[in-house]
Amino acid sequence: MAVEVIDVPEAKRYEARLDGESKVAGFSDYIRTGELIAFVHTEVSPEYEGRGVGAALARTALDEARAANLRVLATCPFVAGWIARHPEYQELLYQARSKVSD
Repeated sequence: MAVEVIDVPEAKRYEARLDGESKVAGFSDYIRTGELIAFVHTEVSPEYEGRGVGAALARTALDEARAANLRVLATCPFVAGWIARHPEYQELLYQARSKVSD
């Protein structure tokens, strides 16, 4: 079963569907700036759990962030956990600049 993931910028989220179905199987909400994309919530409908929908959402969104040269802030526990298990995406993570003392 193929998972198709598309960016829906007007809804500020990525959506996943299976095999061309019209029903959304899962989504990942984000906030995007010119330099950063923050993933704030990911949800997969219960009937689609265990079918790779969440992984497809994370992989597609992170691949597109990389292609757009965006840093990633993963406040969503699912996306944060997914990145932790896939070290090839960890270089995308946003790192706050440390303050320099006077």
